[in-house]
Amino acid sequence: MKHLSMEQILERIYLSEQFDEMRITRDQVHEMFREHLLFSHTPELGRKVNAVHDAFIQRTIELAEHILEDEGFGKPPVPYAFILYGSGGRSEQTLWSDQDNGLVYGESDQHPKEEVEEYFIKLVDCILKGLDALGYPPCEGNVVSSNIQWRKPLTEYTQMMLEWLQEPEWENIRYLLIMADMRCIYGSQNLVDQLKVTFSTYVRENSGILNDLLSNTLHHKISLGVFGQLITERYGEDAGGFDIKYGAYIPIVNGIRLLAIRAGIMHSSTLQRIKLLKESGFIPDQLADEWSEAFGVALRLRDLTPFQLEHDMYTTRGKLGADQLTKEVKLELKQCLRAGIELQKYVKRSIVSHIEREKG
Repeated sequence: MKHLSMEQILERIYLSEQFDEMRITRDQVHEMFREHLLFSHTPELGRKVNAVHDAFIQRTIELAEHILEDEGFGKPPVPYAFILYGSGGRSEQTLWSDQDNGLVYGESDQHPKEEVEEYFIKLVDCILKGLDALGYPPCEGNVVSSNIQWRKPLTEYTQMMLEWLQEPEWENIRYLLIMADMRCIYGSQNLVDQLKVTFSTYVRENSGILNDLLSNTLHHKISLGVFGQLITERYGEDAGGFDIKYGAYIPIVNGIRLLAIRAGIMHSSTLQRIKLLKESGFIPDQLADEWSEAFGVALRLRDLTPFQLEHDMYTTRGKLGADQLTKEVKLELKQCLRAGIELQKYVKRSIVSHIEREKG
């Protein structure tokens, strides 16, 4: 397996006819990529990891459709899109990312609403069983398509999103920021694009919502002390380690995402968002380069966090061990965190000044 090319890996995935068959491939690919990560992490390796995740998920959905057809439920009665949220939506998955997903579908005059809904309940159940077999744990926050909140026809999905925008309570804002990272992994891109356009149009016409999005965006603070020291874990099995996910990666993701929302950028990848913000003149070139570099460090270190298999699921706590915090790692991590702090300051200034200008 170590010597297989990406083309051979993807071919093996797309030729798989059983979930168990794909799980064998995933375990082998996982070990191959993990060995590469131990020696050198590159953006290209990250892209390969995400391409493989996409292939596993897409083939799982295809097999689920075939299973339902074989069981007599036919083909999908209406167009639908299977959506990835979280790191999957941003194409920033690690080797051990969990499931954050949803499903939106069209409506039909030819099929009763209950019949369409029943089909997608069955489809989602089959897809999630497949992902479970492949070792993808479900999202702890229940952002998963088996939850009816994240599995709706387009009109109801749109109405739900508009209600969250019009009632910007903390939990509703959290859901909106989750939706901002949505990406169609399979099916009708048009359905997802319609949701994105509705979101972007509302923000453009109601800039006050940005203030509500801002408070949630800045909720996770960069884990760097006032004297420039790393804020490490104090207790438990991670004592002395560093929470790279919530102390560096997530704050940077959140800041860039809000700038992209304010600029009307619909791309979900953090690096693409930075690139488009730079090209459209929303942020200075120097800051864009600094943030891209800092984000690259956060991505690389996040990929080096220890993982474990729990009930056959790949999981990680997202924390670097104390033994991984070498002098060199600490130095580049502090540079990353300083850039993250400046990013959060910039985001706050940018959003506040934009809202004030809009008020006139």
